[in-house]
Amino acid sequence: MSLAIVYSRASSGITAPLVTVETHLSMGTVGFYIVGLPETAVKESRDRIRSAFLNTHFEFPIRHLTVNLAPADLPKEGGRFDLPIALGILAASKQIPYHALAEYEFVGELALSGELRPIRGVLPVVLGALQAGRQLIVPVQNAAEAALVKSAKVLQAKHLLEVCAHLKGESLLSPCSSVEMALPAETGMDLADVKGQIQAKRALEVAAVGRHSILFIGPPGTGKTMLASRLPTILPELGEQQALETAAIASVSSSGFNPMQWKRIPFRAPHHSSSSVALVGGGRPPRPGEISLAHHGVLFLDELAEFNRHVLECLREPLESGCITISRAACQALFPAQFQLIAAMNPCPCGYAGSGMDVCHCSREQINRYLAKISGPLLDRIDMHVEVPRLPPEALLETANKTKETSQVVREAVIKAREYQWKRQGKYNNALTVPELDRISCMENKAEQLLHQVMIKFNLSARAYHRILKVARSIADHAASETINDTHLGEALNYRCFDRINKQNNSY
Repeated sequence: MSLAIVYSRASSGITAPLVTVETHLSMGTVGFYIVGLPETAVKESRDRIRSAFLNTHFEFPIRHLTVNLAPADLPKEGGRFDLPIALGILAASKQIPYHALAEYEFVGELALSGELRPIRGVLPVVLGALQAGRQLIVPVQNAAEAALVKSAKVLQAKHLLEVCAHLKGESLLSPCSSVEMALPAETGMDLADVKGQIQAKRALEVAAVGRHSILFIGPPGTGKTMLASRLPTILPELGEQQALETAAIASVSSSGFNPMQWKRIPFRAPHHSSSSVALVGGGRPPRPGEISLAHHGVLFLDELAEFNRHVLECLREPLESGCITISRAACQALFPAQFQLIAAMNPCPCGYAGSGMDVCHCSREQINRYLAKISGPLLDRIDMHVEVPRLPPEALLETANKTKETSQVVREAVIKAREYQWKRQGKYNNALTVPELDRISCMENKAEQLLHQVMIKFNLSARAYHRILKVARSIADHAASETINDTHLGEALNYRCFDRINKQNNSY
């Protein structure tokens, strides 16, 4: 009897738990059995491995063959276990040396010819192998992604024969060398493309400073979508750790990770017909949704009022916690979701209420019903509500001031303000807790009196109070001011137009 042990890794959320592939050859009824909660794709590896052995002139043992994927209660899916199972069979049948397997981990799908095919979610596997102190062998198509973790020892292979030759010491595999990734390509978009809308552009800059969520409200064609698409152009480049986190999430998603997107700020803009599963994640096994794919980036929800209300309510918890837990009967997955929300909507069903662009034929009841699609608790969690009015014709004819309005100039100011707040508190303003906010708010007397009057007049919630303070703190940081004065607070209050609308019960 022979027993071989090979190490591999499964996929669970954005983690890659260790899977020990135990292969046992014994006398008895001839058969090939895979146990350990394998799904159909894993069970089908029996036929792929048998054909790969025949086409590479290895001997497939005609004995009682049992493969156990431990731990037994962890679901196993995909073709990633083809290579470790094949190596386990070869080691158990003495066709490759057994002792060489202990220092490696293996993932890869086998073609019938013995060639290796790529798998999804290789980046979490690399991080897991690095933590375990073992080398990793991956298909050559996954090499570019695996090389992102520069401290890991990862080898690349094209064929099963190459892996076996390496384990025998006959021909060593080449490592996945770290290549210098090109900087994110320019998208051609610039904040200077947006003409007029001085207040909206200022609000976008303030939102970028403190990573605040923002809702643009205005008639069609006033530049709401254009403004939202320019937000990534004024944000600082992702750091190494942030880029790895976003790449790991994309790696386990259905579309996979594209190395050309390395360090590019995620910008996700799902259609308003998207389901709650598409937005927050789910499925079997659970996959990340749009809010997780926008981690450390921007989630843009255009036509916010056209989204299903149940879908929008799913955003409430992630906006507060920065993560989402997908629970199913058989498993549970935690996905990070620290995204910056930007939303846009019209003031009424026809879009022209109060715009002066066209006559609005919506009744008061229709407008109230339309605005009520966005629940109060969700609105309360959006830091800034900004009106984007109709532009006069002369504003469209003006030439933008290229020295003051470019994304590069604004980004430099955003970076400076972020450094100011990061040096003071070690986090962005939107992530401040209530005790931290009380400690660093530093309001002047006039600002305190103004905020007190506004709280009474508009009957604002405690959450709205703290979010106004956070926005005011970002405005003060942009001005490099240690205290919040009445000017900073007044500007922050101007970015809460929905509070005024709801109080006055008078839509556009």
